[in-house]
Amino acid sequence: MLGAIRPVGALFINLLSMVVIPLVATALFAGIAKLGNLRMVGRLVVRTLTFFYATALLGVVLGFLVGGIIIPRAAVTPDQQGVLRIAQAADQDVIQRAAESIPTGTQFIVQLVPANPFKAAADGNLLPVIVFVTLFGIAAASLPAERRAPLTTIADAVTDTLTRIVQWVLFLAPIGIFALVAPIVTLFGWSLVRAMLWFILAVIIGTLLFGAVVYLSCIAIATRLKPGRFLRAAFPSMLMGFSTTSSLATLPTMLAAADTELQIPRPVSGFVLPLAVSLNRGGSAVYQAIAVVFIARLYGLTFGITQMVAAGAAVFLASLTVAAIPSGSVISLLPAFQSAGLPVAGLSILIGLDRIPDMFRTMTNVAGHLAGTVVVAGLEERK
Repeated sequence: MLGAIRPVGALFINLLSMVVIPLVATALFAGIAKLGNLRMVGRLVVRTLTFFYATALLGVVLGFLVGGIIIPRAAVTPDQQGVLRIAQAADQDVIQRAAESIPTGTQFIVQLVPANPFKAAADGNLLPVIVFVTLFGIAAASLPAERRAPLTTIADAVTDTLTRIVQWVLFLAPIGIFALVAPIVTLFGWSLVRAMLWFILAVIIGTLLFGAVVYLSCIAIATRLKPGRFLRAAFPSMLMGFSTTSSLATLPTMLAAADTELQIPRPVSGFVLPLAVSLNRGGSAVYQAIAVVFIARLYGLTFGITQMVAAGAAVFLASLTVAAIPSGSVISLLPAFQSAGLPVAGLSILIGLDRIPDMFRTMTNVAGHLAGTVVVAGLEERK
């Protein structure tokens, strides 16, 4: 039965992924080129990145608070440790190599500028594509209106066509979401879920609390939009993120919600949302902070203020890292583990049991993408 269901879920993801890169390129280009004002582009960049970085920092703090309150309540028995260590199927050397494959420092900056933007698009490497399209859009925005109008007209037409394809695919959403979720419960079973209950509960509470306290508060402060209306508009995208565990696959749904439900100007949504799916990781920051506290508890290690500060700084930087690998939010925790003196083998436990936490942190990330778009749009209206 599961063998017949899994291909349906894979087909649903492929249909969504098929349009993501071209949709990002056309929507982002049209959004920037239409501005026609390079000062406005700079203002959008500053406001967008400020929102991303500030909320990620708050996510780290909240994650440590929630983890510090909930995780100590877990009585980790030797039997439970035995169940958890079954998940350590991944070889430690494999984890180390995967972590080393994540670009950092100057390597990360160099890879932002693609030598071949079409190869970057073919590889699904979104951030270099965004850099290229942003530069292309800025150049087009500097042209006279009559020269750039044909380019924006074509980009709008392509964006609308791709959005129509997404609407067709979403008719299959109930079947696709069921096909993605059903095998998960069967694969992991409820016994393992019970063993991880306190950690999973901490992640659920932390991400939901983060969305309610941070994102909804930002919307209330920066805009006139009521939280209820925002949640109704964002719910389909959040559900899509929950089931697919991919912000990138949810991008078409978010663009549609921004246009129709939230009525955000396309220049703003077309700029902020593609950038958000690559750089905005508030939910991941909450998860990573809780994961550090959990692994310290699991191994019975001291986790004081010094370790928390060192791990917190590493978690903040890790939450901003784009890791195009499975369980990237877990693998990118390696610097935090090293800073706090935690065993790298703990990453194996997190990887083996990552699916359920991944659902909630991705759903929170998606809410943050739309919240950031709403906040930036609200600030633009106030200028």
